[in-house]
Amino acid sequence: MGLLTTLAVISPWLTPLVKASCYTSDITLVGCYVDTPSRILAGAQIDGTAVNSPQYCGNQCGTLGYKYSGVEDGTINVYSISNPSSTPHLNSRIPNCGVEPLCLNDICNIALDAQSRAAALIREMTLAEKISNVGSNSPGAGRLGLPHYSWWWEGLHGAVPRYAYPPAEWSSTTCFPSPIGLGATFNEAIINQIGRVTGLEGRAYYNNGSYGLSVFDPNINPFRDPRWGRGQETPGEDVLRIQNYVVAMVTGMQGGIDQDEMLLMSTCKHYAAYDIEYNRTSLDVNPTQQDLAEYYTPGFKSCVRDAQVAGVMCSYNSVDGVPACANEFLLQTVLRDTFNFSRPWNWVVSDCDAVDNIDSTHNYVAEGAEAAAVALNAGTDCDCGGTYNNLNDAIAQNLTTEAALDQALLRLFSGLVQTGYFNDAEYGALGWSDVNTPASQQLAYESAVESLVLLKNDGTLPWTNTSSKIAIIGPWGTDNTLLLGNYVGKPPFNMSIVQAFQAKRSGVTYNTALGNVNSDNIGGFAAAISTAKAADLIIYAGGVDRNVEGEGNDREIITWPGAQLTLISELASLGKPLVVLQGGGGQVDDSTLLNNKTVNALVWVGYPGQAGAEAIYDVITGARSPAGRLPVTQYPGSYINEVEMIDMTLRPSSTNPGRTYRWYDKAVIPFGYGLHFTDFSVSWLSTPPSTFNIQTLIAQKGPLDIAPLTNVTVSIQNSGKATSDFVGLVFISTTNAGPSPYPIKTLASYGRAFNVTGGATVELELALQLRNVARTDTNGETWLYPGTYTLTLDFNEQHPFNFTMTGQAAVIDSFPLAEAKETAFETVGCFTDNIYQSGIGRALTGSQPSQGATLSPQICVDVCAGHGFAFAGVEYGTQCFCGHSIASTSSIVTTSQCNTPCRNNPAENCGGTYRIEIFNSTLATNIEPQGYAPRRR
Repeated sequence: MGLLTTLAVISPWLTPLVKASCYTSDITLVGCYVDTPSRILAGAQIDGTAVNSPQYCGNQCGTLGYKYSGVEDGTINVYSISNPSSTPHLNSRIPNCGVEPLCLNDICNIALDAQSRAAALIREMTLAEKISNVGSNSPGAGRLGLPHYSWWWEGLHGAVPRYAYPPAEWSSTTCFPSPIGLGATFNEAIINQIGRVTGLEGRAYYNNGSYGLSVFDPNINPFRDPRWGRGQETPGEDVLRIQNYVVAMVTGMQGGIDQDEMLLMSTCKHYAAYDIEYNRTSLDVNPTQQDLAEYYTPGFKSCVRDAQVAGVMCSYNSVDGVPACANEFLLQTVLRDTFNFSRPWNWVVSDCDAVDNIDSTHNYVAEGAEAAAVALNAGTDCDCGGTYNNLNDAIAQNLTTEAALDQALLRLFSGLVQTGYFNDAEYGALGWSDVNTPASQQLAYESAVESLVLLKNDGTLPWTNTSSKIAIIGPWGTDNTLLLGNYVGKPPFNMSIVQAFQAKRSGVTYNTALGNVNSDNIGGFAAAISTAKAADLIIYAGGVDRNVEGEGNDREIITWPGAQLTLISELASLGKPLVVLQGGGGQVDDSTLLNNKTVNALVWVGYPGQAGAEAIYDVITGARSPAGRLPVTQYPGSYINEVEMIDMTLRPSSTNPGRTYRWYDKAVIPFGYGLHFTDFSVSWLSTPPSTFNIQTLIAQKGPLDIAPLTNVTVSIQNSGKATSDFVGLVFISTTNAGPSPYPIKTLASYGRAFNVTGGATVELELALQLRNVARTDTNGETWLYPGTYTLTLDFNEQHPFNFTMTGQAAVIDSFPLAEAKETAFETVGCFTDNIYQSGIGRALTGSQPSQGATLSPQICVDVCAGHGFAFAGVEYGTQCFCGHSIASTSSIVTTSQCNTPCRNNPAENCGGTYRIEIFNSTLATNIEPQGYAPRRR
């Protein structure tokens, strides 16, 4: 019995039917009219695909609140409607559950669960209608009353709907700083608020018919390599920062967790190991099992398990020879089975045209029907593109099935049900008055201020001389679009840096000097220098921008591009105070500016959004104090010559100096760095216990990686005069817990203290979880290891505090082994294994790894071999044991006595009661390869 058939059988017994009340118009013929040269009825034209009858037309017009309806066939028969709806359905883009034919379907039955409602609609669809509706631009089904729906909408740092033009109502949305700037705030509360505003404004535009319910954001790929053009779209390089960011952003956009109606459906992207633009549609990356589990996927685990996101986007690239959108290991084994992406409304969408790339650029299959089939079979539910139009051929060729198509539609339509698409209630009243509210605009300003990072200052800032003349030089000064970043909407207002300064004070002059940040043309330097000479303060505004970094555009250098350093040097030689504003998402090597004493201050501004220019002015002049911290490492310019961008490894090697602050120790400016206008000192107010027992810690309930370890309290003293926020950072390190190599340090916790006045001392309590002290092995398992650990404060590792973990090492989180990385093995036989009988005991006494409920011989062998054991044994089909040898007290028994089917492979036997099936690995260890021959699935 198929899934939809089963639901059809049981759903009437689940709950009483509560179908929508079908509106029926009371119509009276008025007469037949000529309908040219102008329309007799000019209100609306209804899609008559289902049926073109007077009653149908009257029903449609009446539910929209009209008093007349007309059916045209050369001339037009006009009918008066005596009972038009008092609550008209005004938006034709939203399904109308109040009128036939849709109201007759259980999709409108609010007493049923989302999956049952979705199944009812799918049962009525033809194969052609099903296929057309698994694309991102779904036409709906007119005969069923299902309107067109577009799945692709953007909301990276503010909603991006279709705007009204010319400017009027529905002409703008709030634009916040780009995610890389939001990462610098280290403030999850403001991230959640921004997500909430994005959701509310997007939902208001949806009610107006100019936005959707599904948003293809956030981007949570770690910013691994400084050359990556899309790093600006992410919150930074640190895994913990990404995990916390995504939970805050997604729960804000979706309206919470486990709510009856989602505000919007968020989509975490790009899954997985995507962070290179060059040849991205044909690129095959080979992360180690360790890096895949430790670095490239934890953000998605938090997004799925902890934030309970609705959607995930599979990426352009291949992983280990298999395109991400056709990768069963990533989409099924990891995402759905391990991360529990298994709610009825959990859907996967491809990056746009990524399904087409499966055959066209990856050459993984031969043609479009195969590409559509392997993507659908792997679990890609929605094709952002047109390749799923080939599903008719794919089904005819038995490459996939209509049942697989139904499953994809079931997830997609269940998601729409969960947002109230068919019965909008909770958010249906949101309108233009809920967009660009004063609170939203203030939030844009506050987040911009919090995102600014002071990288250098000799006391020149804040500049408090109100009567001084200021010259703003450089390509960022007058271009207000540069401050917004990419994937951006239309803000209600947007001043350039020059406009913001000129609005607040007189005596502000400017000269762009360079046409753009990448220009080598020095022809405008003389005029710029002349402008600067007449000023008391020089502000240079440059860096990088979307001309040199962005989607499809990685950087070739990570130094200041063009002739900017030459211009800054000439400005610095004038002997006047010089402040440099460094724009852009990717860092550039600031060594020259840091070493030049005549460059007095340096501020990284990122892409600060609609209020960015005002925030910059207020920080420069001291109205506000900077407290942001770098969410990435600033590498020297030579770094790009030391490691290939395609090298996905994080740990140092002969060809890799290491990546991120955890493995690279020669940063120009380190991760977490940020100065203030005042002097802060930090110290421990409370520290953890001196010892923790691992077995006690793992006895906690719930996911162990996010189970609590302890809380610490930091004392923050402002010994200066300026009021300022302060970001407290706690790092952890070890040199003996678990196998080497050991990370230099790892961010363990953080928080932001607000408005600490001069002379005041405040407390900041920070929570540590088991994941903050855990480490990942080469098989991807997360362990608590016994040993000594050190906690330190801030980027410069102050006040080290040591504590010890005691007991036996234990796995707190498992990661499945990629099929192509499996260990070969052979069966040894079935052995006695009675721990309750004296003299026999365990056949294998080395280790008992935690492997969960999907245990099979292959999984057990992979894990044991990865830890150096030659033998693996499966008992009861659910327990795995490792050993270097088989105990002499254990005797071999007949295979028939090991008659329990393995849970993950019923065709194979595992150990029965007091029996254990033992396997011998042909590889003593499972060293991760850098690449291997891909296996077709």
